[in-house]
Amino acid sequence: MSDVPVYMIANFHVHDADTYKIYEKGFFPVLKKHGGSFLTYDDNTVTLEGAHPREGRIVIFQLPSEAAAQAWFDDPEYQALSEHRRAGTEMQFLTMVHGLPPR
Repeated sequence: MSDVPVYMIANFHVHDADTYKIYEKGFFPVLKKHGGSFLTYDDNTVTLEGAHPREGRIVIFQLPSEAAAQAWFDDPEYQALSEHRRAGTEMQFLTMVHGLPPR
């Protein structure tokens, strides 16, 4: 599955907007460095069935492969930046979803 794109889905509640903005500003250049692309975010999701994710923001972005996603997450620049996210938000989950292989 290493040659399929992966989609990262995060759910978190922002409790310190100023601290989170430091993270947000640095997030996009690090994501781009690893070949990623930002897809969307939503602060008002609608759950049609099942348990609703905890109140907060859902973010979805894509990386070209599982290896690229792991490299992004392990990047020391990202890890240093993520301290601002950890300080400014309460994370419910950060999940990697594998795309389908070419058919």
